[in-house]
Amino acid sequence: TPSREGGEIGGLNGSSSSSGMWAAQALEMNVGKIPSLEAVNGSTVMLPCTYLSCIGIKNLYFNWQFNDNGTMRKVCESVIPSEGVVPHVTVFWDRVEFVGKNYENNISILLSNITFEDGGQYTCFGRNPKEKGKNHSAIFTLIVVYKLRVVDNTLTTMIASAVGGAIALIMGFMLLKNFTLFVLSKLEEKNKECLVTSSGIDNTENGLTGSKAAPKPTPKKK
Repeated sequence: TPSREGGEIGGLNGSSSSSGMWAAQALEMNVGKIPSLEAVNGSTVMLPCTYLSCIGIKNLYFNWQFNDNGTMRKVCESVIPSEGVVPHVTVFWDRVEFVGKNYENNISILLSNITFEDGGQYTCFGRNPKEKGKNHSAIFTLIVVYKLRVVDNTLTTMIASAVGGAIALIMGFMLLKNFTLFVLSKLEEKNKECLVTSSGIDNTENGLTGSKAAPKPTPKKK
């Protein structure tokens, strides 16, 4: 069982929070495109969080909080003097390690040997004095399970096979159609050639244009 000595978090009235990334704010707290994770009991997980400020930071205060049945408990906290500076982080829970190191504004934490009690909502909170004390946060949900669910891909495989078969059938039909049209066009050309040749022979035999019958010699009078 983790040690949760951190007290309740107060002073969050009027704060901005979400389960993703805050936009249209001077300070943004971001826990990723998928703000949740399903992990096996006893494994080690990373709770991701980064911050971004369009006006820069100075003495940025941040913490991680856990929603313990409605009571917000501190997991860790620190103050970042400026971007790129590795802060000294105070950790209130056992098995928690600050791994972000403020590298590229990363303030993620690592939670080792998780238990079912660790499951729930974690809030990455930040306050930038440059914004006159405005609060910002993002929520990440950890789901602890006995084992990961095995995804049944049978239906997906059947659909993919059916679609692939249909595409192959259509392509085969198109190839057969094109081949048939090609053969018919060749036969048509051959028939035309035969007709032209036959017509030329008939004209020659009948003494038509292109050929002249030899004149019969005039018999001589004796």
